[in-house]
Amino acid sequence: MLTRFTINNWLSFADTAELSMLATPERQHSERVARVKPYAKVLPVSVVYGGNASGKTNFFKALHFVQQFVVQGRRPDSPIPVTPFLLDQLKRQQPSRFTVELFAEGAFYEYGFSVTCTEVLEEHLVRIGNKTEKLLFSREQGRYEFDRALPEQKYLDFVARGTRQNQLFLTNSVFQNLKHFQAVYEWFKSHLEMIGPDGRFAAFEQRFDQTKIFSDQMNRLLQHLDTGIRRLETEAVAFEDLPLPAPVQAMLHEELLEGKTLRVDGPMNSRFLLSRKAGALKAEKLFGYHAAAGGEEVRFELSQESDGSQRLIDLLPAFVDLLAEASSKIFVIDEVDRSLHSLLTQKLLDLYLASCTALTRKQLILTTHDLGLMDQRLLRRDEMWVTERNDRGESSLVSFSEFKDVRYDKDIRKSYLQGRLGGVPVLARVMEDPAVYTTGASED
Repeated sequence: MLTRFTINNWLSFADTAELSMLATPERQHSERVARVKPYAKVLPVSVVYGGNASGKTNFFKALHFVQQFVVQGRRPDSPIPVTPFLLDQLKRQQPSRFTVELFAEGAFYEYGFSVTCTEVLEEHLVRIGNKTEKLLFSREQGRYEFDRALPEQKYLDFVARGTRQNQLFLTNSVFQNLKHFQAVYEWFKSHLEMIGPDGRFAAFEQRFDQTKIFSDQMNRLLQHLDTGIRRLETEAVAFEDLPLPAPVQAMLHEELLEGKTLRVDGPMNSRFLLSRKAGALKAEKLFGYHAAAGGEEVRFELSQESDGSQRLIDLLPAFVDLLAEASSKIFVIDEVDRSLHSLLTQKLLDLYLASCTALTRKQLILTTHDLGLMDQRLLRRDEMWVTERNDRGESSLVSFSEFKDVRYDKDIRKSYLQGRLGGVPVLARVMEDPAVYTTGASED
């Protein structure tokens, strides 16, 4: 589980911004708050609202950057893809900082680092107990310190000396088969799932192709959401007939491994599943089936489905995973409302929250423009956040629980639209500017 994510000097966030998943003392919807050990109550959801260019997506990009940097690392001499706040000369010269607090394999950790585009300046990992904290390792300006209780001290020193300037020690330790910090690395690799506005749950193809239970669950959910689609199904097609350039087909022949499945998007939003089984490449095309008058089924190309249905098909596998009681995934979805009707988004969120209890360990973090989700009957105040950008171009992130006049019985959506909670584009000065109404034509 994610308990806190903090950034500083990243894109539009010049100063520190923090998203906390730790519950405040409020009692609303307390039945779904996870009780993690006696001293921690962790929220199952957070929704970040904000106007266009307010910083919602930049916050999403920060966590995605951290995940990619930890899991994949960087090649020798490759720049680190970090962008500080560029509208301030001093900030442009300073490092960007990131801190993630998480729960993995029965323990809480704080992991953080500061970087420029060329090197890692600082890195640390702390195990957080009920009353104490233990520094497992720290790195600063090339100097390392390790908890002396850790085994293999000489090998730790060896791995530290071999960690490049543009590489995280956490990443290199796993690459060098050290098991000391594996739980934290695996949290980023296997539990954190990032889905962008045009993205999808990466495991969709493998699970739909190989797991009938998963495809059945998806089809039941499609029907429950009243999309008109009764089921998704694949039909075999010849690999050679796929709308792929010859070099791409040759690469797939060479690199697609036995037992693996991937999705290829063709023209007109067509979708294909490719897999290698018993050495042979197998290709299937994904179709949607609708009920016609008289009970017969009619096959539709996915390109014939609405944009909303296509987006839903991309997101449904994530919600199928989240609805599982034993799920321990953290899904972070940017612009969840893209192409989706507000009521459909609410229904998905309702289904997920109804599956959350004090014992579940799954989480969902969303960014959205959808004010239909801004409802205290659906969400707690500490589960709602807002981003806004000031006149200097600096973004900030604030929890609704910090606004003193937000009561349980208050119409929070109305307060938001009146600008009392931030996040709404300021249009008054634009409308008062006479230049807005000029056509650019000059008079003789």
